[in-house]
Amino acid sequence: MNTLNRTMAIATLALATLSAEAASPAQTAASMSAVGSVIQSASYITTRDGVQLYYKDWGPRDGQVVTFSHGWPLNADSWEAQMMFLASKGYRVVAHDRRGHGRSSQPWEGNDMDHYADDLAAVIEALDLKDVTLVGFSTGGGEVARYIGRHGTGRVKKAVLVSAVPPLMLKTQTNPGGLPIEVFDGLRKASLENRSQLYLDIASGPFFGFNREGAKPSQGLIQSFWVQGMQAGSKNTYESIAAFSATDFRDDLKKFDVPTLVVHGDDDQIVPIDASGRASAALIKGARLIVYPGAPHGLTDTHKDRLNQDLLTFLQE
Repeated sequence: MNTLNRTMAIATLALATLSAEAASPAQTAASMSAVGSVIQSASYITTRDGVQLYYKDWGPRDGQVVTFSHGWPLNADSWEAQMMFLASKGYRVVAHDRRGHGRSSQPWEGNDMDHYADDLAAVIEALDLKDVTLVGFSTGGGEVARYIGRHGTGRVKKAVLVSAVPPLMLKTQTNPGGLPIEVFDGLRKASLENRSQLYLDIASGPFFGFNREGAKPSQGLIQSFWVQGMQAGSKNTYESIAAFSATDFRDDLKKFDVPTLVVHGDDDQIVPIDASGRASAALIKGARLIVYPGAPHGLTDTHKDRLNQDLLTFLQE
């Protein structure tokens, strides 16, 4: 290719890129869908209160559907290992960035568990997903629980809670095994003072268990956590601390009437297993609890091969 042709090609590519960036999410999605053999793999939907939610939709469209709800302060990228694995096995996997997180809008209001659950419902309804297996990690586990509590299981086939925050993280008179309010006040204080450093400290320490003796920290995992956290909005992540810590999911869990799997590590320093995984399994009728010995909170990465297989086995049952 000579210099002139090369220059023209680069200019054309740049103009196309600018046009795509200028287009609205709806226009981009429509243009992707209009291309004959191209399957739309990521797009946006708009909620009733005007929030744009980014979502990924991978795998065959006729595959059994699995949705993934992510943890704080992360986004849908945190589920890549599970989504790639299950999509390669023929499942249709869908994950959205929670409002205020990742590539979704950063609304000033609505950063609470009821809105999170309604947003999950909006994604499921917009894509007309049925017989869905809902999978939620950490805060996402609360999102799944509140979804069932508010929207029922008409579209749900199974549920999975991974390192999840239910039934209630905060210590109260009726929940003496919870964590004291000072823990979450400390998170809020650190978030306001220097949330960038907060995310680095969490990722390089208790989240992946890198603060344990003999652990080998992965800079890749640490940086991935930090990048995802910093993509989220400051106010959104600040208010989400109350959403995941002070929301009482006990009544939601009692409404579960589908097969449910609870997965938790017994060395979870973020969401201790006794107050969460074991307590949730006791409240959900017929729930099965799988404990990963020595596993930290972030077991979706540190124990991804085992988790992937456990998810596949549960889906195939």
